[in-house]
Amino acid sequence: MGINIMTFADRNSCRGGSFFEAALAVPAEEIEFLFSERILLPWAEHILNPRRLRGSDFLMRWSQGRWSEELVVQAVNKTRRYFALPYGPSGTAPKGDVREFELYFERLEKASLGKMKRPDLLIFRTADRVEIEKLVGDLGGLKELPFTGENDPRMVKILALAVVAAECENSLWIAKKMPDYGKVLTPQRRLAGKLGLKKNAITPTIVLKHEDREPLREWQKTHGIPVHIWHLFYDLAFGISLDDAERLIREGYIEGTRQVFQAPGGATTQKIIYKIYYQHAFCLGEVVETPRLVAASITDDNGHILPYVRFEGGRLDLSSQALDVLKRLAQRNPEQRR
Repeated sequence: MGINIMTFADRNSCRGGSFFEAALAVPAEEIEFLFSERILLPWAEHILNPRRLRGSDFLMRWSQGRWSEELVVQAVNKTRRYFALPYGPSGTAPKGDVREFELYFERLEKASLGKMKRPDLLIFRTADRVEIEKLVGDLGGLKELPFTGENDPRMVKILALAVVAAECENSLWIAKKMPDYGKVLTPQRRLAGKLGLKKNAITPTIVLKHEDREPLREWQKTHGIPVHIWHLFYDLAFGISLDDAERLIREGYIEGTRQVFQAPGGATTQKIIYKIYYQHAFCLGEVVETPRLVAASITDDNGHILPYVRFEGGRLDLSSQALDVLKRLAQRNPEQRR
């Protein structure tokens, strides 16, 4: 007995979906299961439940995102000059249990905060750590940050001390093994002679979603905190400021690409993303200890077991270039941070 999955997906496509599903939506090309194919009903009952994170690929995505963000936080903290604080709704979400993660997003939606856009991380000087931790503690801890308005006096103080805000992205690729890694940018006809690579090049890129551009620009303008996009691969990490990314797009160096995203509930939507060549970015760091890929599983209430792979361990060292960027940002207008 089978079920036509595409029919379900069609019904739900492009309806916007919940914030929970939007946070976990992945490019369709990264999903192993082909929802357009007919699959057995026992799988369909779980994979297609729109309110349950029960697909192996989405569990993998959740684990990968949690791992990459933790790696960046550890790398920043290890410098002893700076420390990172999860700030955006995804970053402050529970990390140890997938069900708690799901319930957290349901709480955000009930509080009408599902559309809120805040950068994933805030970076501070270690010299300000005691003050920041006291302010966060007064607010009820990290998990309460998304439920606290940025006009709250304690939040205003936290934001005033931030050196930079980072939007974190990740890809399950070994950057150095990508076929076009290391190739020199050359004049491209489709870019009106500007430097780039062939359209179908497979190379590390920093991804910026079109839908995030305006909210991030507004957040940066409102708070006077530079926003960066940091993209982690399995072996390397790259970073670029939002201002530089916007300039590259505005001047025609980077084209928009329409891509299909798949949510855990099966809904699909098309989004425009910008893939910025890593040659335009600075090297954020290198993964000097690769993570362990550990077999894991969750068991549904009805006894259904779903296996997935969990990322554990690993170590990212920030590059000297990244430390120079942080130093320059930390020296920016200290009166403004106070």
